[in-house]
Amino acid sequence: MNSKLFQQIRIIDPVSNTDRIADVLIIDSKIAAVETQISEFPTKTEIQNSHGLILGPGLVDLYSHSGEPGFEERETIESLIQAATAGGFTRLAILPDTFPPVDNPAGLARLQNLAKNYAPTPIFYYWGAITQGLQGEQMTELGELAATGVVGFADGLPLQNLGLLRRVLEYLKPLNKPLALCCNNSRLAGKGVMREGYDSIRLGLPGVPTMAETSALAAVLELVDAIGTPIHIMRVSTARSVELIRVAKSRGLPITASTTWMHLLLDTQAIDGKYTLNSPFLPYDPNLRLDPPLGNISDRLALIEGIKDGVLDVVAIDHTPYSYEEKTVAFSEAPTGAIGLEIALPLLWQNLVETQELSAIDLWRVLSTNPAKCLGVNLGAIVPNTNKGADITLFAPQKTWQVDRQSLKSRSANTPWLEKQIIGRVLSLTFTE
Repeated sequence: MNSKLFQQIRIIDPVSNTDRIADVLIIDSKIAAVETQISEFPTKTEIQNSHGLILGPGLVDLYSHSGEPGFEERETIESLIQAATAGGFTRLAILPDTFPPVDNPAGLARLQNLAKNYAPTPIFYYWGAITQGLQGEQMTELGELAATGVVGFADGLPLQNLGLLRRVLEYLKPLNKPLALCCNNSRLAGKGVMREGYDSIRLGLPGVPTMAETSALAAVLELVDAIGTPIHIMRVSTARSVELIRVAKSRGLPITASTTWMHLLLDTQAIDGKYTLNSPFLPYDPNLRLDPPLGNISDRLALIEGIKDGVLDVVAIDHTPYSYEEKTVAFSEAPTGAIGLEIALPLLWQNLVETQELSAIDLWRVLSTNPAKCLGVNLGAIVPNTNKGADITLFAPQKTWQVDRQSLKSRSANTPWLEKQIIGRVLSLTFTE
């Protein structure tokens, strides 16, 4: 028997909507008791004074990238597992853009077999590709993939052909698998590398207009309204998109939506080297080139409001590793994306919860129980249950540490917080058995 007693720990539980101080007894990875004060426990129980620590449901990432197979210099399955565990994630959904991609049952089996080599491990879910081929103009065998265990379908890139998207929505409707879509009109986006506006003009970088995202989103919502297939909208980044989604939800359209953690924290001013609650970034840091690009200040504030009022259901990490050589180029030439599994929770906590822009329960909900629901998983409340293992994350919100290549578990270090101190660190996880 392996037992541990957390004394006077702060419990954040979005399922029961509670934020309180209590004792928690865990025996063999199962929650045995949650009480104001626990006085009876097994004789060899490890007792921890947990004042200042936080216990919450395990974090769940709705979409991130694996380097392996095909790009092992960026990330392997082993390093991805280590990064997810260090960041508090007990469940992780991987996008299909490996090489070869997950666009057939054999590709899915390859990824599943790689993850089986490591235990204990976060539970992996795999998105199947919507399309195949260089131009993405042909549907994958959606039925075959659905039958072999993918959690749903997502290319991770915008689907430009609306006629093809219509067929995909019609085909998927009876399969009962979620469809996750990015919204961007590539012709309107042109060669832009940051959000269009005052800052893009001042910095001399070509801008991506807001309408590149919103026009594509409006078209997708029209298709969903006509066909009725449930979808998840990925990477929402503009205030206007939040407004469109709010209206669509009020009309009863079957949609959920997410933004990414960096779009909640940063806006176009960061590219100029500004970061209000920490030391400045390097101007034109290529690690700030994202897809979609960071929004203007009004976009970031609208995203936060969208989290508060439930228009946005999930904050995704969208962990996108790149090697040093790939990212050490001019801003406009850099590939889009940054890592985030290990640093997202601490930075979101310090910048949004500590500043009272979001409640602790709201943040934990969009990082844990809501993304789990999108994957068809019910994490359950933090209550005694000796029949089932628990996904639990132990977090020290005031622990300071340095983000560097030695402390990061990811094989890549493409983050603007590299060589900076941040506050907050995950101490341990308990996985479902």
